[in-house]
Amino acid sequence: MSSAAVPPALRTNKPPSIALPSVLLGDTSPSNQSLDSSPHSSACSSPDGSRSTSRRRPSVGSIKEDVDGIAQSFVDTHIDQPSPEQPKPIPVEMQQSPDFCCPCGGFLGWKQIRLGGKSLSRSYSDLRALGNMHARGWAWETSPPPVKNPPPTKTLQVEPPKPAAGLSRLETLPSEVLDQIISCLALDVPPNGYTPRNVDLISCLLASRTLHAATLAVLYRNMTFPHSVIFSKALNHMSHYPALGTLVRRLDFSHFTSVGLGRTKQMNAEIQNLTSKTLLKCLELLPNLKECLLQEHVEGDLSVEVVQKLLFGLPNLFAVDFCGCSTQSFSAVFQEALMTGSGPSWAMPNLRRVSLHECSSLPASVFEALLPRLVNLTHLDVTHTQISEAALFSIPKTAGITHLSLSRCTRLQGSKVVEFLATHPAVCDSLVCLNLMTDPTRNRMLEEDDVHALLPKLPSTLRSLNIGGSKVNSAHAQALIPLTKHLEELGLGSAELSAQDINLFFKPTPPATMDVDGGAEVKEEEWVPPTLCYLDLTKAPQLSLGTVFNPSLCLLLSQQSYPLQVIEFHEKLIAPLRERTKNARTSLGWTVRELGRRGWYVRDPASMPLQVPDDGSRSWKMGARWWGARKIPVAVGEVGGIYGHYMFKK
Repeated sequence: MSSAAVPPALRTNKPPSIALPSVLLGDTSPSNQSLDSSPHSSACSSPDGSRSTSRRRPSVGSIKEDVDGIAQSFVDTHIDQPSPEQPKPIPVEMQQSPDFCCPCGGFLGWKQIRLGGKSLSRSYSDLRALGNMHARGWAWETSPPPVKNPPPTKTLQVEPPKPAAGLSRLETLPSEVLDQIISCLALDVPPNGYTPRNVDLISCLLASRTLHAATLAVLYRNMTFPHSVIFSKALNHMSHYPALGTLVRRLDFSHFTSVGLGRTKQMNAEIQNLTSKTLLKCLELLPNLKECLLQEHVEGDLSVEVVQKLLFGLPNLFAVDFCGCSTQSFSAVFQEALMTGSGPSWAMPNLRRVSLHECSSLPASVFEALLPRLVNLTHLDVTHTQISEAALFSIPKTAGITHLSLSRCTRLQGSKVVEFLATHPAVCDSLVCLNLMTDPTRNRMLEEDDVHALLPKLPSTLRSLNIGGSKVNSAHAQALIPLTKHLEELGLGSAELSAQDINLFFKPTPPATMDVDGGAEVKEEEWVPPTLCYLDLTKAPQLSLGTVFNPSLCLLLSQQSYPLQVIEFHEKLIAPLRERTKNARTSLGWTVRELGRRGWYVRDPASMPLQVPDDGSRSWKMGARWWGARKIPVAVGEVGGIYGHYMFKK
């Protein structure tokens, strides 16, 4: 960054007291507190299964993973408010022994003191010898006699001279190392309206010029906006200091909401903090933006110019998310921006992660025009959209898709999806996460023959597979066994599998003793244990409470099923399990966790003390820790806001 582009605050001789926007500090002004001072009680599960109520800032669909609790536990996105101060215990002062002794009334004289055994003291020297047996000797003597084996004397250590300004060990670290250290102080959660955020980073800003410059990069790297007031202040600040806009890498609206601010819809339209004009102005100030996370609460502020800027005007942007934008107005804007915007070239090599999750109003023509341009596509989430088979096959062969969600896409035929997954170069050898979940009561994508054709063609790179709603039965059990050797997540919702079929995932199959011709015994293959950590068995018709808790019939809850940690059940099973876990003797080391419409039966890590604890974090989860996410993330970070709602609550 040139000196001309650096704000005046960076060119001073001492650490400046730069006025930071509330997106970084949190706004504690009285006006902003009045906007956000209507917290509601939100209940969440505590590790012991009880329900706790705490006062938190309101937010619609605001879900955040609890990184400190047991698996599949969630809290609100926003930080808890400080609880009333607990009464501090009164410190008990220790009574010290006096430095002298005064003879009591029964003292018979110095010559009556016993020296040891039956001998009595005869002189002062006898008493002095008795006193020297203790460490202090005679307390009233100014120069006590030398003590045998005296302790070593402490030598005065000369403090090293303080380094010159800017030359401390911390400041002389490479900029990359310093950036990693300071990044540990940053918080991804938005301000809660009461407590300032990133207080530690503000302290770093005032420490020295070197730390000030390094901290600014961390402070402005990820900008999160919970409401329009903070967005307006941040935009105003970057307008005065355009060099700060070059530091921004992520624009995050996943926590944004106007609900709970005490405003009507008309008031929000009149305030004009976040509009299509101000959003476009903000994007113009961010030439190095890499990730833009939008959602349904800002779809009314997306104009044709804004969408064109995102698709064609930011050469460094590689991730964009339009989660939940499903209105007809958004569809018209997106379609016009895509059809009229040509950009510097026809292809879009920069865009690699695209999420149109629940963008159900977009017509098939939009996908047929967009997907052929994504030559470097790696992440694609088109859950509950009108994507067509032609658009699916139009994905360039140069793409290497690792994360793909075609869940609830009603226009796709199962046979065509199987053909695409088995033959298309963009997916056949690179898939890590695949979501094909459907609701069989409305539309079933994969029939029995489709499942037979798909399972053997899935690559060994796959770690997460959801075929819930497909026609899966006992005939597919043998084809599922090889997948359990590398899959960590497996969704089998509505599968017609018995307990015996599921047991095949966790125990070796007994080999045949004779071959076909009655010759020598067939050599038993080496047993490879499963890698499953999560299993979705919602609406499985052949699983009942009695079956699950019968160890002779079902191995799901046994130690033999480890590393299985989370089993997702339907409400019909979760309700009795909730009552059963209250009795510690019948819980078998498992507990119930619930959120929204979903419920999980979670293994308590204490029930497997010999196993290394697993916090659930995986690189392919991109920051999430818990299992069964139904939305593909496009940015690495903590799960929260409305994205957490779509991932774990719906």
